[in-house]
Amino acid sequence: MLNIIFVVIVLASILLAAFSGRMEGLTLAAVNSAKDAVMLAIGLIGVMAFFLGLMKVAEKGGILRVVTRFAHPVLKRLFPGVPQGHPAMSAMVMNITSNMLGLANAATPFGIKAIMELNRLNRSKGTATNAMIMFLAINTSGLAFLPSGVISVRAAAGSSDPAGILVTTWFASACATVVGISIAFMLSRLPVYARTEPGMVEPEAPEAVPEPIVQDDAPALVPPRGGTLITWVIIVAFLAALGRYLVMGAGDETLLVSDKLSHVFSFWLLPALIGGLVLFGWARGVRVYDCLVDGAREGWEVAKRIIPYLVAILVAVGMLRASGGIDLLGRALGGVTAMIGMPAEALPMAVMRPLSGSGALGVMAEILNTHGPDSFLGYMVSTFQGSTETTFYVLAVYFGAVGVKKTRHALPSCLAADFAGILAAVFIVNLLFG
Repeated sequence: MLNIIFVVIVLASILLAAFSGRMEGLTLAAVNSAKDAVMLAIGLIGVMAFFLGLMKVAEKGGILRVVTRFAHPVLKRLFPGVPQGHPAMSAMVMNITSNMLGLANAATPFGIKAIMELNRLNRSKGTATNAMIMFLAINTSGLAFLPSGVISVRAAAGSSDPAGILVTTWFASACATVVGISIAFMLSRLPVYARTEPGMVEPEAPEAVPEPIVQDDAPALVPPRGGTLITWVIIVAFLAALGRYLVMGAGDETLLVSDKLSHVFSFWLLPALIGGLVLFGWARGVRVYDCLVDGAREGWEVAKRIIPYLVAILVAVGMLRASGGIDLLGRALGGVTAMIGMPAEALPMAVMRPLSGSGALGVMAEILNTHGPDSFLGYMVSTFQGSTETTFYVLAVYFGAVGVKKTRHALPSCLAADFAGILAAVFIVNLLFG
């Protein structure tokens, strides 16, 4: 499916550029997009190495038992082929939770870890399993509880209510998630896809977490004396600092409560996640530094495998945008979208969102600056950004990490979630702000 999409986009872009006289721009876009893809992958190396290292620390500390105990009732129905307590379960939960909190930097490494663990259960490497597709359908549906990135952009654009998109984002992303899960499940039952299901192999026995006993050659494996007390002291101190910031505004008493909350969502949650994982491993007697370094090596190797897939996707999207294809599609569908309550100005954002995260962010920023963040159009494009995901980028990165080329029904499932999210956003924004 991705092969057909890639060929159609590239050939259509070349033809459009030839007829519109944009061949020079198309050439520059192809070259620059390839460079940007490599630079993006290089930027991901550090992030993935660090967070995969943290994930390794959490695994060694026994977080699998803690996470899956609470998530198992839901996960066993969504992923029946994945054994309880398998590392993929905790990685998926960490990814989904990070996405819900708007922690994109942490979500991607956790998601890659999840897809790698799912691939270890894959009987036919190179072909997407039903579990992989279900996970990506949930991931690309953009289920969001705190869209902190969008809230920050709205605050920077001068919104009087940056968090005013919370309700619309909750509704739209929930609808997208339900549709994505439903479509992935139904398509997996179709004969054309059911007969290509690779099946699952028997998992290896999970690595046992050693009890914290004293060892002469590895004293760091012993939980530090008074570790539980020290951990609680650190947690209380952090919460006290957070409370002081919310009350005093870090010395700036003119800050609105919404501005303080937006700042907390954007800049406090990620350090809290990092510190929490480090504390968890440390309190369980894990050699945190050594374990993090071991996990980071895995992130380095994964990032290198992603580059070819990113180059292909970003070059195709760059060529389509430079040829004027996205603008042409917007003009062609403008009359239809107006009938459902979507202004023509919002259509480029809806088309761009599954293709390019940076492109969609640029379109949103332009609309917020032109029409105002608290305008009807501003609320709509903000909800688009907060409740949907960059589908083609996610598929390229995640499948590229494990070398999957036969994606089966992954693309239609993810695009169905995107489409449902856009329609739900249009509905709820019209209902509340129209």
